[in-house]
Amino acid sequence: MRLLVPLLLVLTTGVAVGQEKKPVDKKEAPIVKPREGKSETIKLFDGKTLAGWEGYSDLWSVKEGVIVAKNTEKLTFSTYLLTKNKYTDFRLTFASKLVTSEMHSGLAFWGTVKPDVSKDPEKDRTKHTYAGHLVMFPSNYGMYDLFGRNGLPVDGGPAKKAGAGKQHDWNDIEILAQGNRVRVAVNGVAVVDWRDPKPESIKEAPIGLQLHSNTVPQEVQFKGLVLETFPKEDKLITVK
Repeated sequence: MRLLVPLLLVLTTGVAVGQEKKPVDKKEAPIVKPREGKSETIKLFDGKTLAGWEGYSDLWSVKEGVIVAKNTEKLTFSTYLLTKNKYTDFRLTFASKLVTSEMHSGLAFWGTVKPDVSKDPEKDRTKHTYAGHLVMFPSNYGMYDLFGRNGLPVDGGPAKKAGAGKQHDWNDIEILAQGNRVRVAVNGVAVVDWRDPKPESIKEAPIGLQLHSNTVPQEVQFKGLVLETFPKEDKLITVK
């Protein structure tokens, strides 16, 4: 991907742009069964407001039925639009489009909101910064452990192929998180099936939409965002 920011800019992923660390954590993962709980379908986004979410109001808004993440000034740390409720096992289906910039976005879960990643949270605007698991899209695919293990051993190739030519168009995404297993589908194609070898790192936590740290203006959009808690079906349902 062509980078429009200085190579020495350290992002919230913990590495300089253009210097992504190699995936880590190759030990065999245990099998943690899906957790049990009430299965219900929830519309996280009502199409009109950000009710049920929290984030910086100057960076997140709703326009024409979609959630818009947009910055015009430099973002030192990635920031997130976070659900007020917490989740463990879930299926989330949504669509996302990268409108401006080439920087990836992502969806974070199973972690902790970490304002203290900065020594000056007020100045650096880290009230809604996240430390946890991140599924990345659409200009860079794969998974990351934010402020933790960094790159996770997930091959981003299949997702890049499924999203080829649609970087600045809508991409349909499904994330199925159960036990310590994460499965992802992009545009009807299964692209990720990974188990966390450190299940102790998994927490009941908010789900967060990412607006990545950057030195240039950027815009990312989201729509849909339908969540199923404790999914009834143990499979990706959008795979064609």
